[in-house]
Order: sequence, then structure tokens, then C-alpha cells
Amino acid sequence: MVKLKEITNFFEAVAPISLQEPYDNAGLIVGDPESDIDSILVTIDVTEDVITEAIEKKVQLIVAHHPIVFSGLKKITGKNYVERTLLKAVKNDIAIYAAHTNLDNITGGVNSKICEKLELQDCRVLQPAGDHLKKLVTFIPVKFTGQVRDAIFNAGAGNIGDYDFAGFNSEGLGSFRGNDKTNPFAGKKGEIHYEEETRFETIFPGYLQGKIIQALLKSHPYEEVAYDIYPIENQYEKVGMGMIGTLPRTITEEEFLLQLKNTFKTGCIKYTKLKGTPVKTVAVCGGAGSFLLKAAIARQADFFVSGDFKYHQFFDAENKLVIADIGHFESEQFTKELFYELLTKKFPKFAVQFSEVNTNPVFYF
Repeated sequence: MVKLKEITNFFEAVAPISLQEPYDNAGLIVGDPESDIDSILVTIDVTEDVITEAIEKKVQLIVAHHPIVFSGLKKITGKNYVERTLLKAVKNDIAIYAAHTNLDNITGGVNSKICEKLELQDCRVLQPAGDHLKKLVTFIPVKFTGQVRDAIFNAGAGNIGDYDFAGFNSEGLGSFRGNDKTNPFAGKKGEIHYEEETRFETIFPGYLQGKIIQALLKSHPYEEVAYDIYPIENQYEKVGMGMIGTLPRTITEEEFLLQLKNTFKTGCIKYTKLKGTPVKTVAVCGGAGSFLLKAAIARQADFFVSGDFKYHQFFDAENKLVIADIGHFESEQFTKELFYELLTKKFPKFAVQFSEVNTNPVFYF
């Protein structure tokens, strides 16, 4: 058995909650973080039938893609399926955890899984996120530069594209004076001391700030560590919405539509007028992705695969690419596989089961 908090901490290291969209409610929805877990059920949605399945399979935790609760609840009386599901989970001591847009927004998440299923290559984030990067500047005694710098890098700083351990060093003279309460690393109390120092600066994703500052303080020899953190506006290429990649070989539009239908086992694909041109570059977004259409066009995708396009939004393709709406659930169905892979790799002796309940609320005749 493991504590519930160990599982949630693992998920939040992989897909930090800070990466979720403002409207979202990812994280632990129901449950005591200190409770013991020995079995997990993975699903796309949490419904009353999924809770019943968890009870029958003696599962203590359900990991879902969609949060059962998106907005605040003032009462839980069982008047709708959300309240009934929550009541049933609480009565049967079943925890519920959701990894939603935070899992969409990471490389290796929901959209990476879609790319994998379509065998896309050279995949990258379609619309990289802004305002997620920060810069750390700190000052280190020259002899300790390597020690502190490595600790900061090992905590996750200094990643730029396919490069890591990226930072800048410059040397100068620092000064400080400690009062009677201090125990200075160098110099004497009450006297100004001058120390040869390295100014070290590097960038990091904002969600790692706590971990990086902890590494800095633990590895730095000074009692009082001077450091600055600056927000920067650069896009973070490893985080963002949607993905884009290329097929192993160029195929016709009809061949690609058939590939989509077979891969995602969808009852219907809604698509815009075919252009009569070969298909090589494909953009994808799990769930409702119409907001990424302009990005897909700008990146010169031949097809944009997503779900939940409205009637008038299909006109926005303007024959610049082909929109293929395969359905919301269909586009995200393989998230259960992603959950399974993540959990069994981290907890190899743990019981992880796929929900057998079809939670797709849409049917095709």
C-alpha cells in the first residue's frame, strides 16, 4: 500500500496543478491524503456507474481525466449526477483525483499520446505557453560555484529546448557585514567583508520555483543567501496547448481520414471540404480544440484533429487546412492508457485497472 498523497504528489510532479487552465479544477477532488491505497481505477469521466464499478472491484482511488466538480458546490443533496456521484464516493471511502488541462499542457501528456497513436514524428507543442518562465539570479563564493550551480540545475533549472545545464556566470566582488547575531561564512562580525563571487543566472519553469529555491538555500554556504527572481515573457516550448507533428510518409486526405476512423474508433468524423492535396503535417488537440485553429493554420498544418467544433467554426478553416472533428471523448480516450503507463512505471507492484464503463455521453446511430 501507499499513501494517497504519494500518488497525488507524483502526478503533480509530472503535471503540475499550476499548469491547468483558469476554469479547471484538477487535483484531489475527494479523499484523505493520508489514506492507504492499494488499487486504482483509471477512467476519462467519473459517473455513478464508475463509482459502482470501483466498489465492486474494491478500489480506493479513481484517477480521471475530467474533474467531476468544475465549479463550487454550495450543497450536496443528490439532486443531480455530480452530487449523487460525490455522495456515493464519500459513503464508500473512494478518493477521486483528476488530471485535466494540466495533463493536456505538458509534453508527454494527452496530446503526446494522440500523436503517438497517429505515429506522428518530430512532435512539438502547437501553442507554447507564455508567462511560465522565470529567471533566477544569485551570488555564490567562487569556490562554491560548481556545487550550488549543479544543485540548481539538478532541481530542474537551465532547460532551453533540447539543451540543459544552461546558465551564465560572471565574476565580481561582493560585500557584506554581519551584526552580533550572525555567524558569517567569511569575515568577522561587525566588519565589512569583500568576497570574490560568481553572479549566476539561469531560467526555470515557474512551477519548479519552490524546489529550485530549496536546492539553492541547501547548497549555498552563506547564512543569508542573496537571490532575485524575475518573470520573463519568453514562450516555454515544452508547455502549452495542442501538438503538431509529421506523418512517417505523405498520404492522401482520404487515407488519413480512414486512419483517423480506425485509430479512434469513432462513429462519425465531421470534416471540412478536402483540399485535394497530400497530408504530411498534422496538428492535434484533445477535447475541445477550436481555439487552436489559427495556430494550426499559422504552423501550416494540413489537418487539424480535435473535437467539439461548432457549425460556424468550420467555416474558419477557409480551405487553408482540413478540420477533422473526431469527437471530444474519442480524442481523449487514450488518456486512460497514459494514466496506466505513468502509474505502473512509478508504482510497478501496484494494482491499476482500466474502467470498463463507457462514459461517453454521445452515441451514434
